[in-house]
Amino acid sequence: MNKVGVIMGSKSDLPIMQEAIDILKGFDIEVDVDIVSAHRTPDKLFDYGKNAHNRGIKVIIAGAGGAAHLPGMIASLSPLPVIGVPVKSRNSIDGWDSVLSILQMPGGVPVATVALDGAKNAGILAAQILGSSDKCILDKIMVYKEGLKAKVIDSAKDL
Repeated sequence: MNKVGVIMGSKSDLPIMQEAIDILKGFDIEVDVDIVSAHRTPDKLFDYGKNAHNRGIKVIIAGAGGAAHLPGMIASLSPLPVIGVPVKSRNSIDGWDSVLSILQMPGGVPVATVALDGAKNAGILAAQILGSSDKCILDKIMVYKEGLKAKVIDSAKDL
């Protein structure tokens, strides 16, 4: 079974990261959720990054605010695709510190980065990555996208 790891630096990130969890569950994708702080639990971070693929995880979504080192550090340790979600936290500089920390990765350590607080898109992107090799997931994504199209067409009728 396809499984996506959704990790965050602290429990305060959960309201944002819940959007990724919900969208993945909506596609019937198994989700493994954990708190892994790059700064407060470095041993846990190393273990998670080095072993996620051995636990059946196929894609990792990592959300972090402030200095936002979690996505990049996980990407440096794991052979899996990592999607970073910059989270606007209480110690953040309007979220820009998080965005730039995740976005500006050095060559050789890619992190796909979504918008500030964009966990929903991270979940969709993870599903699309899995869908590239799983027809069942791909079909669900196609239905989802048709639903988005229908919503726009319906809302235009109300103008």
